[in-house]
Formats: sequence, C-alpha cells, structure tokens
Amino acid sequence: MTTTPPTAAQLAAARWKTSTYSAANNECVEVATGLGAWVGVRDSKMEHGPALAVPAEAFASLIGAVRSGSL
Repeated sequence: MTTTPPTAAQLAAARWKTSTYSAANNECVEVATGLGAWVGVRDSKMEHGPALAVPAEAFASLIGAVRSGSL
C-alpha cells in the first residue's frame, strides 16, 4: 500500500458513506474507504467542501477508543 495521501481529486471521486446513526438533520461526518492506507473524513453538509485524509490505522484506533468509551 502507498503511504502517499490521496489527492483532492481522489477524495472528491471517493465513495462516501454516512453512518446509519446519523441524525435526520444530516449533521454528521461522512467516511470514505477504498483509498489504500487512508480514510477520508468530511462534513456531510459540505460534500464539495474540504475533506481530511487520515491514516487508516489511526482512524481505526480512534473508532476503537470511541466504542470502548475511553475517549
């Protein structure tokens, strides 16, 4: 896998997913996978706005901490 972060064009073309736990008012984050060693994160209200590229291992650690209640 590449350690180079995805480009803005790759993030824009990524397939984004909103959590099923999202509120009806659409105030949540979206996540894009399929970016190699990276995960895309963006505000669901700004689908053409900025997006972050986070290393997949770091994102998995964050989710694990949230699920366990340690964060």
